[in-house]
Amino acid sequence: MNYLDFISPKTEFYQLSAPFSLESGEELIGVQVAYRTWGKLNATGDNGVLICHALTGSADADDWWGDLFGAGKAFDPDQDFIVCSNILGSCYGTTGATSINPNTGKVYGAYFPRITIRDMVNLQAALLEYLAVKSLQLVIGGSLGGMQVLEWALLYPEKVRAISPMASPGRHSAWSIGLSEAQRQAIYTDPNWQGGNYTIDAPPNQGLAVARMMAMITYRYWESFTNRFGRQQNESNQFAISSYLQYQGQKLIERFDANTYITLTHAMDSHDVSWNRKDYQSVLRSIKQPTLVVAIDSDVLYPPVEQQELVDLIPHAQLRVLKSTHGHDAFLIDMEALNEMVVCFRLK
Repeated sequence: MNYLDFISPKTEFYQLSAPFSLESGEELIGVQVAYRTWGKLNATGDNGVLICHALTGSADADDWWGDLFGAGKAFDPDQDFIVCSNILGSCYGTTGATSINPNTGKVYGAYFPRITIRDMVNLQAALLEYLAVKSLQLVIGGSLGGMQVLEWALLYPEKVRAISPMASPGRHSAWSIGLSEAQRQAIYTDPNWQGGNYTIDAPPNQGLAVARMMAMITYRYWESFTNRFGRQQNESNQFAISSYLQYQGQKLIERFDANTYITLTHAMDSHDVSWNRKDYQSVLRSIKQPTLVVAIDSDVLYPPVEQQELVDLIPHAQLRVLKSTHGHDAFLIDMEALNEMVVCFRLK
């Protein structure tokens, strides 16, 4: 599968000239970053806005957050220089499991090294330096993107003027780690999985599809599925919800990579802003930027109690609750309400 087929033709690429050091101590050679930009950087380089994408997302933020782009909206290309890059470890043009390991001449596959959220952020920082962005008016993202947002505030406080983590925690809970592990185990039990990797002649399919089906249940909510599907059945007496989940699973394997999924879920499990720092409460209290925390009242993956915790500890944080029947994915669905929240925050 050529994952470049799923990349917008407007995507650009930056290749680091020096080795890229990971938090683990390992180094990656020839790291490439896929990214997109909107608007123009001003003369002082201080009108940057960084969008951080979620697990299976890409740099094409105007595709999945299109309603937030435009004059007078959250992301205004007439005023902002907006950047979104495909994160380290993903499969849409940035170095990851589908890339060639220059040391072996073969695809990394399952042998791509363990990475962390901080590694993703450090690579984004290298890209912004290349783009001559001196400071960021806002760093914003949901879910895995929100984890990156928090690390931006902590790793590069002098470059970030405001942040907005959405539907995201300060550290991955046992609940979330357990869900990630169950999804990885679905991939590992795929019949084509051998010795921690997939055979070349039998690429992964159903393991990743099942992992996606599990994930989709956590991305939605009881009321959402009940209202949409109820107990409807098709002509084969298959429940509509079953058909929907199977469809979502098959759709993902057409555009995503199983080893990438493993890499990124492990990175999410490593997320803890206090790791190798001070205690958790002190670390969050050290975030000084104005902060818009968005919670989703029906989110079962990262429930509102986790966002409330952020607001209770980050000194200049405010909480806005997105009321939705759609669950965790509401930050990608209820965009009109979300746009209003971000616009109001940026006007203050």
